[in-house]
Amino acid sequence: MTVHGIHTIDTGFVRPRFDAAYLIVENGRGAFIDCGTNFAVPRMLDALRQAGLTADDVDWLILTHVHLDHAGGAGALMAQLPHARLAVHPRGARHMIDPAQLWAGASAVYGEAVMEQTYGRLQPVPLERVVEAPDNHMIDLAGRPLRCLDTPGHAKHHLCVYDERSNRCFSGDTFGLSYREFDTANGPFVIPTTSPVQFDPEALHASLHRLIALQPEAIHLTHYGAVEQVEKLADDLHRRIDAMVALARSTGELPDRQARLMEALTDLYAQHAAAHGWTGSRATLCELLGMDIELNAQGLLVWLDRQARH
Repeated sequence: MTVHGIHTIDTGFVRPRFDAAYLIVENGRGAFIDCGTNFAVPRMLDALRQAGLTADDVDWLILTHVHLDHAGGAGALMAQLPHARLAVHPRGARHMIDPAQLWAGASAVYGEAVMEQTYGRLQPVPLERVVEAPDNHMIDLAGRPLRCLDTPGHAKHHLCVYDERSNRCFSGDTFGLSYREFDTANGPFVIPTTSPVQFDPEALHASLHRLIALQPEAIHLTHYGAVEQVEKLADDLHRRIDAMVALARSTGELPDRQARLMEALTDLYAQHAAAHGWTGSRATLCELLGMDIELNAQGLLVWLDRQARH
């Protein structure tokens, strides 16, 4: 169902309903928010066709941040959009113009072969097509104002997009992740995403307060889709950030700390999901959240080590 000209696009990354991008249509013009990996480009172009638009009708690709599940396909997609400009946080712009450092950093962790298979080779975006979007930068989509908000916490180069026309936010990873498989009669279930390497709990708390101050009717997550009950979910996120930080501190000195922290996070999420009314098994929870649990543990420990150095 399309509301306010907002189309949800499943980018196909990892599994169905895991990674979303969005298309906003206003007066026959389009703006994408995030784009997934290179392998999502056909899906992005197909979403245009389904919305009655062509590649010529797209004015913007707006990136919430440059993590590859959000922005890996930006260069390849921009090559298909002759009139579009790319808007990105000022800290992320250089990585879109020259993605070599982004590629090298991720390849050092995952290896070249896995990177090629998972994301495809990153393509640069020409300098003249990149627009830096600092805090409160306004993007005009055919008369529809889209406001870019500096929202660190998940990453220093993270922005959220506030669509004044619909009173909705596009939150990237700032408002956590909420997979539809965990929905119950109590609504959506949400957990923070603390993936490496720039997690900062104080900044993330502040960014959540900023989004809630807008009183949006819904928030559109990359992982996955639109959620309502935003004040309740924000409260859940605040509590879970604090609980996750406490777990990281308690396991941070142990030799097998990552394995212990992953187990502790699994226990935490299982307990909270059960309290939410979810009746799935622990095995199913691990299947759905396994990648996120590993990345959250890594990000928490990177943050903990950074704290210890200061």
